[in-house]
Amino acid sequence: MEEMDLDAVIVRRPHIVLVDEIAHTNVPGNRNNKRYEDVQDILAQGIHVISTLNIQHLESLYDIVERASGIKVTERLPDSILYEADQIVNVDVTTEDLNNRLNEGKIYPKDRIETAFANFFKKANLTQLRELALRELASQLDLKSRDDQEEHLGSTPDQIMVCLSSRGPNSEKLLRYASRVAGRLNRNWYAVYVQTSAEEPTVIDASIQSLLSDTLTLAKQLGAIVFTFKGEDIVSTILQFAKEYRVGHIIIGSPNKIPFWKMLIGKRSIAESLIRQARGVTVVVLDTQTSEPTLVPSVEESIAHKPATSYDTLQGKGPMALSTFVAQQGIVIWDEPVERHLVLQVLTDAAARCTTHNHQRLKYLSAILEREDQGSTFFNEGVAFPHARIAGIERACVAIGLTHRGVSDIATESPIDVVFLILSPQENPDLQIRILSLASKAAQDRQLMERLRKASSSEEVIEAIHGWEFSQVNKEYE
Repeated sequence: MEEMDLDAVIVRRPHIVLVDEIAHTNVPGNRNNKRYEDVQDILAQGIHVISTLNIQHLESLYDIVERASGIKVTERLPDSILYEADQIVNVDVTTEDLNNRLNEGKIYPKDRIETAFANFFKKANLTQLRELALRELASQLDLKSRDDQEEHLGSTPDQIMVCLSSRGPNSEKLLRYASRVAGRLNRNWYAVYVQTSAEEPTVIDASIQSLLSDTLTLAKQLGAIVFTFKGEDIVSTILQFAKEYRVGHIIIGSPNKIPFWKMLIGKRSIAESLIRQARGVTVVVLDTQTSEPTLVPSVEESIAHKPATSYDTLQGKGPMALSTFVAQQGIVIWDEPVERHLVLQVLTDAAARCTTHNHQRLKYLSAILEREDQGSTFFNEGVAFPHARIAGIERACVAIGLTHRGVSDIATESPIDVVFLILSPQENPDLQIRILSLASKAAQDRQLMERLRKASSSEEVIEAIHGWEFSQVNKEYE
């Protein structure tokens, strides 16, 4: 197959390039696996892109599309790609007009028309896909509108977390549901996995480990901030996380049936225990025992059932910028492999220099290590987010570490080469959440990460972050 010549497009430098089928999977051997990654590389060169996408290719809609059409869509792309678009236009024709075009050979060759009518182009399928497209367009417009409003209000609303298990059935469905709820409510969301001693890597087999890794990778692709914890009391760990990160919605899969005799002695499922013990938090138990997806509630329905919560507001109003909390002396670059403990120690020292309590850096390091012992943040496919809330410091500080040869004692699918270490005032928990969200958003930007990984000086790191923030502002005002 002949693919788009990405290098030729960049060399030619047109003002606008038209790229068909953004969800397309490239032939092996190309620079990128997916065409949307090619598009991101083109955008990084300052070239505008107009592309096309079929509604069934959105990752979070996979289960719903399968239920509606009976077809498993193999080519998908993260919803975040759609949200990055400056404009979205719904190109729509009636089912009858589309079938006429198909009959006339304007879509497929004549030898494929009969097969198309018998499969994806059934009238019922097309009607449901058309409805999905209209709903998604309305949702995206509403999301952008509320995103602007909440940025200027400067408050942190309820966050959303989804609880994962290494043996949980339909974890993908759970993540897609959480992704769409977060999108409807315009919230940050977290994917949290609590590893008990029964799920240590030395205990579970390789196939379960691989499944868990794929699940956590999908969570990141869908826009979640991924956390792992170690502990035997799963319920208390989840509730503690919910309290610390201002979670208002906990989403968990349906539990396996508990034998009657265990129920007699007071044994309860994790979901039931969460419902009994959670205070001021909505617990959503999603049916993951069957393959049928559950529809996501509307924004109004979700807000109507949200428990009343009173949160402290942030000092100051308006949008926040990551560069506000990063000082040039807070950037450290390693050209050789480095161990995790040294990364944390050096970055904590660097962050401490941004505060007026530099002499307490051992206290800060202890807080960071304590938080990492609860659950390592060195897990997000090349990026880590160690963080801690510190009593008494007057401002938040972010140190950035670039490990060009990776963290030597951390085994991850992609080497950890970018570390955001965050210290924030204990008295202002919302601030930590918002900075963590900014760092996570930065980590999901392909071009920014490439620039950071190539940076050889603190000046280049600051320039890259400023450039990324400037592009974000431009998007809002174009």
